[in-house]
Amino acid sequence: MLKFVKQNLENIDGVAIYPIISLLIFFVFFVALFAWVITAKKHYLQEVSALPLEEDLLTPDQP
Repeated sequence: MLKFVKQNLENIDGVAIYPIISLLIFFVFFVALFAWVITAKKHYLQEVSALPLEEDLLTPDQP
């Protein structure tokens, strides 16, 4: 299976750019996510982290 994929990829001109682009997208995404986490306000993070623990007041059918 790997031989089949490798043979097809060797025939494509400029295929080496795709791993570089995917690595850059991956790196930029996680750097941006890290920057957002560092700059996020502590009050907002505490409020969002408590959401799963709050009771759902919109559906009174639940006991």
